[in-house]
This record gives sequence, structure tokens and C-alpha cells, in this order.
Amino acid sequence: MNFLRALLHLAGIFLTAYILTAEIAQAAGVHNKKQKIAQFLDKENHTNNWAVLVCTSRFWFNYRHIANTLSMYRTVKRMGIPDSHIILMLADDMACNPRNCHPATVFDHPQKTTDLYGDNVEVDYRGYEVTVENFIRLLTGRVEAQTPRNKRLLSDDKSNVFIYMTGHGGEDFLKFQDAEEVNSYDIADAMQQMWEKKRYREILFMIDTCQANTMYSKFYSPNVLSIGSSDKGENSYSYFYDHDIGVSVIDRFTYYNLDFFESVDMSSRHTMADLISTYNTSLIHSNPGVRTDLYARELQKTYLTDFFGAVQEVELTAEPFPIGRKQATV
Repeated sequence: MNFLRALLHLAGIFLTAYILTAEIAQAAGVHNKKQKIAQFLDKENHTNNWAVLVCTSRFWFNYRHIANTLSMYRTVKRMGIPDSHIILMLADDMACNPRNCHPATVFDHPQKTTDLYGDNVEVDYRGYEVTVENFIRLLTGRVEAQTPRNKRLLSDDKSNVFIYMTGHGGEDFLKFQDAEEVNSYDIADAMQQMWEKKRYREILFMIDTCQANTMYSKFYSPNVLSIGSSDKGENSYSYFYDHDIGVSVIDRFTYYNLDFFESVDMSSRHTMADLISTYNTSLIHSNPGVRTDLYARELQKTYLTDFFGAVQEVELTAEPFPIGRKQATV
């Protein structure tokens, strides 16, 4: 009898231990799943991309600067960045200029195969709204309270921000509408404010203008990769003269960037190193520059889609995760 009681007591102990072990294993499994999902959602601390595309020139003879910007706009949209994450600043409206013999269109090639203006362009800042003050306010988030959403850069510390600028410039400055200038110190300080206010994770700064490489020479904020079209003392040259409208329709540096991007899509594994390796000074007619000392990652491991696309990564799991539902309140 005592033996039977001892046996039953021992069996109870084993059963209790088994149940406790199972509960601990289940709790650990749920915790691991939660941890895995949290790590996935926070993967590389990068969740969204933004593009700020700026043409600072007005007047008909600067048609190519508008075409530069619209061409870049078309590229980032094609690769997945939605209009809600693109800030487009155009200092003039070439599509409606009375000198335009092809009204309501803008082309970047004399063959006129692609209308860059089309019926799906959302211009956020136009004409006299494109000022140095508005540009700096946009970057730093110091906009007026009544500023609409489409005129705000709503980035955060998980955002990669692509900034593209084109226009007429010189050593350490870029002209805005032949009326004012932004200098390299202004942009450098604006980027530092962005970093301190957690408005970006990484920045790709690309500029196409004369002596473009001097515009990023004063940068000092972390995680900024900079690319320019021409060195100090050099011009940035136009390309493709269109005899119909009497002006050049694109700049060389921007054209060869876009030419490479035509072979790239949202699923591409091309890297920034691949893009930069295509720069040919004999074709561009100037010496493009790349500044990497502020940038933490290797260019060979930085995918173009990290800045130019909006590819969402999806992880498949063998078992469903019980997220649960909150009860509706009346």
C-alpha cells in the first residue's frame, strides 16, 4: 500500500514537471516569435524612403534643369517611391511656357519618346515658392503651422532621404531663380539639424551644377553620402540640343545616371558602387565626385533601392503568429 502511494506521488511529481516544462517552452516560443517579429520590423532600422527633388532655375533657356528634375522624378516613382513621399520643387513651368511648341509637355530627348510631364505629375513647390528659405524649412521641418502635408518632409530616424538638386552654381553656392543663393554651409547646417531632430537615417545628396563637388565639402553630419557632377573649377555640361524648341533638353551627368537606371527596377540588386563605376569623364565632360567619409556603409553593400526605391521585405513563417484583437469599445 505504501509502495502504491509512493508510486502515485512520484507520478504526480513527474506530471507536474512535464506540465511546467511545456508551459515554459510555450512561453519561450511565443517570446522568441515576438522578438523575431520585433527584429524584423526594426531590420536595419530602415522602414521608408523619401525623395526631395529640386530645380532652382527659371527662364526658358534653363529648360534642361526642369527636364533633369522631372526625369529623376519619373525614375524614383517607377522604382516604387509614392508621390506622398516625394517633394518636387520646380522653379518654372516649361510645359506651359509660350515658347514651347509642344504645349503641356517636357522631354529629355530630341526624339520625344517620353513625356516627362504627362498627366501624373504632382508639383509640391512651384514658381516663386521655390526659395532658399522654403528649401531649408522643408529639410529642417520648421514650416508654418498651416503648411499642407504635401509641402512637408515627414521623415523620421528610420527614413533614407534622397536629395537631388540642379541649377546654376559655382564654388560653394547654388543659385535660386537668379535672385538668391544657397551655400554649402547652409545645407550642411540644415543636415545637422535634421540629424539632431532625428529626421533621417541616411541621406544621399546628389547635385548637378557647375563646381558641384564644392557644395558638399562643408558637410559634417553622419550617414551622408554625397555625389556631384563636377569638380571645383569645372562646368557641368548640357546634352542633346533640340532644334524644335531651340534649347538643350538635359545635362550630361543626369543623363548618364538615368541611362543606368533604365536597367534597374524595384527588385534590382545593383549597388551604389555599380552606379558610380559607370561614370565616364570622357562622356560627362567633367569629373564627378563622391564623398564617403561621412557614410558608414560600404558602397558595394548599399543597394540603389535603399534610396531610389520602396521595396518592402516580407518574411514567411511556418506558423501563424497570434497577434490578437482588441475588443471594440462603445
